[in-house]
Amino acid sequence: MKERYDVILVGAGLFNAVLAHRLIGQGKSVLVLEKRNHIAGNCYTYEQDNIDVHKYGAHIFHTSNKEVWDFVNQFGEFNNFINSPIANYNDEIYNLPFNMNTFSKLFGIITPQQAEEAILKEKMMEKMCVPSNLEEQAISMVGRTIYEKLIKHYTEKQWGRKCTELPPEIIKRLPLRFTYDNNYFNDKYQGIPVAGYTKLIENMFDGCDILLETDFLADRAKWEGMAGQSGMADKIYYSGCIDEYYGYCYGPLEYRSVRFETVEYDKENYQGNAVVNYTSDEEPYTRIIEHKWFNNKGSDKTIVSSEYSSEWEKGEVPYYPVNNEKNNALYQKYKDIKNNKVEFVGRLGEYKYYDMDDTIEKALNIEL
Repeated sequence: MKERYDVILVGAGLFNAVLAHRLIGQGKSVLVLEKRNHIAGNCYTYEQDNIDVHKYGAHIFHTSNKEVWDFVNQFGEFNNFINSPIANYNDEIYNLPFNMNTFSKLFGIITPQQAEEAILKEKMMEKMCVPSNLEEQAISMVGRTIYEKLIKHYTEKQWGRKCTELPPEIIKRLPLRFTYDNNYFNDKYQGIPVAGYTKLIENMFDGCDILLETDFLADRAKWEGMAGQSGMADKIYYSGCIDEYYGYCYGPLEYRSVRFETVEYDKENYQGNAVVNYTSDEEPYTRIIEHKWFNNKGSDKTIVSSEYSSEWEKGEVPYYPVNNEKNNALYQKYKDIKNNKVEFVGRLGEYKYYDMDDTIEKALNIEL
């Protein structure tokens, strides 16, 4: 520990890890403060019985940005994992994303033309005008069969609201693929770190001083006083919740949270796939992930996590910003507060969902 640092980073997740690497490269001294007992944020992985466990849910790196791909590969080797999730609807199994394998099983067809005709027929039967909610938007895009079996209940479990109460924008980018290709992502580059995300991010933080189990807000004056060497402007990058930083003075922003029930089984294979979505309302969980299939290192055991979506409450881990009109307006009020010392970054600081590649791209381009 030094008495003062050029820069203090609050949060030891992916965004600040990229900033840390850039700052160290500029010769800056950097202190990282992390409230949890580990680095890597929600990307955190740990090893158990030769299985890399994604503690906060599945993280699959994918990007079409070569600059981002080249950057992240400096810090660890990636495997060739291809994300090919399946959906379980009342013990009927379907491929995701929606592709010819899905359409063939749903409609009993073979060719792309037949699939397009089957979906168009269902859409025409609905006689939709301008969709006013998620349900209408989804049906106008894929018809009622796909909506009822693969979208409706999964989405309602995920958001805790009826599809008729959710805005249509949530699902406007729903992909339909008229090929027999089960690769969930269209991106050119895809994989998972062979040594795990925690090691990857640890390598990005090389050269920094890191304090774990340290709550910046609990001793804000102390930490703010340590930011900025003599003759330099104070600088703190804060990747926590912006509303919490300001004491919820305008009220709390809304998030969705996720609860995990993780179980180890004394057998080699539980479900035969890394990710299985449960799309009916018969099960309370949204999906089950079997960790060993993300990076199979060989184990005679297996570890699975069932995911339960819920409304976020203070003290829980916030996952997904609820970017509706009300929350976006509230976030703007916090953003407009003048603050020359702190820059709010990342998913929580900017109240915006970022994929990992988006996080890295934004952190690479931020002006330091």
